[in-house]
Amino acid sequence: MREGHRCLDWYGGGSPPKGSAFLWCTERKREGQRLPSKEGLERDRGGGYSIWCGGMGKREKQKQKHQRGLARGAFYYLQDQSEIDDTPRLPPADEVEEADDENHSEEDEEEEERMKIHEHLSDDMPSKFHLYQQSVQSPKGDISYMQKFFLMYVGGRMPLHLQEDFCGTALLSTEWLRSDPRRTAVGLDLDVEALHWCMENNIPKVGADGFSRISLYHGNVLQPLQSKLVKMDPQEQLRNTSLTEDAANLQAGLLESDLQTGSASEDAESNKRGFPPRRDIVCAFNYSCCCLHKRADLVLYFKHAHDALSAKGGIFVMDLYGGTSSENKLRLQRRFPNFTYVWEQAEFDIIQRKTRISLHFHLNKQQRKLRHAFSYSWRLWTLPEVKDCLEEAGFRSVHFWIREMPDTTEIVRTEGLGARKDIKYEEATNFQQQDSWNAYIVGVA
Repeated sequence: MREGHRCLDWYGGGSPPKGSAFLWCTERKREGQRLPSKEGLERDRGGGYSIWCGGMGKREKQKQKHQRGLARGAFYYLQDQSEIDDTPRLPPADEVEEADDENHSEEDEEEEERMKIHEHLSDDMPSKFHLYQQSVQSPKGDISYMQKFFLMYVGGRMPLHLQEDFCGTALLSTEWLRSDPRRTAVGLDLDVEALHWCMENNIPKVGADGFSRISLYHGNVLQPLQSKLVKMDPQEQLRNTSLTEDAANLQAGLLESDLQTGSASEDAESNKRGFPPRRDIVCAFNYSCCCLHKRADLVLYFKHAHDALSAKGGIFVMDLYGGTSSENKLRLQRRFPNFTYVWEQAEFDIIQRKTRISLHFHLNKQQRKLRHAFSYSWRLWTLPEVKDCLEEAGFRSVHFWIREMPDTTEIVRTEGLGARKDIKYEEATNFQQQDSWNAYIVGVA
């Protein structure tokens, strides 16, 4: 905070809520004075807003005007992408740097960047989560296919209750809530920073009832019942409430939709046992199942997903990528108006079927680079391996929906999302190997 000023911080993230045309200043003699929210509105690095209440000179006003312009520019990265995007997506990591250093090994580079993340962030730098959502995720497309799969393989009712594992910023879950006022969501992830960012930036956009229809948990998908509910309060992010103890909180928002779908009795019985109502759909996107390197862990995770589904029938949906290009060193770029998104794939170990993936962002306006903004070690599972594990976990049938992707030998740089919208996913029982493909895998309980 600048010396000689006082401020009232808004921690809701994004824009202040509707109806808050005026905010109250609570400092010094200005207590009780109504200030237009647009006066001195400035985005802080945490994603919130501040109202400056102290006096300021001409130079400070000019600086403030410049900051407001930056805030408007930063909003570009929040624009929704309705196209289906199939670029590999990764769990968060905390690695940032201003420029490349080719003289260092990749491991040394990443360690240095991890240590420097907070040093290099500035007010005019968009969050790595903004960039990720802008360039990688396509929740509307995923939701459209999930609903199609549910009606095709289960039917009899509309899917209302979703569980998003490896949810990150839970963009998919919040878009799920926006698609139907009766819908609820549960999100689970190991990265509490991403979860809290979601609560500050994504959930407020759902509407006034957003927080009552979603529960975010910090924990391991292999031990979901040990996860902890994440609270909105920045001073107390984790409440000592486990997933099994939080049924009452979620049940309040489910009663109306349960009555409409005839599932009240099942959910009431579930609530008696101390569990949230079972889900219609459980999903694990962004190729997150590749984070599980052991077959036993993959089967265990699938069993947890199966157990979370409704006894009346439900589906588990995950995505996977492959092709000859997935087993080679690869670097692809996608240009967006304000930044370039870089997908980097390290050498592929054919014995362990492991590779290292990193996402980088090159910011045009700021002339900065966020290298290894998201980075992880993956085991690339095959479609038959996943099918066997799903069946072992108790799923009665498994279906593949595959889409051929652009040839990486011909397209190294693309504009925007890049993938052709006229190429749809189609159910397949056999598929000839291609340079690059993407698949939805559907397990039916």
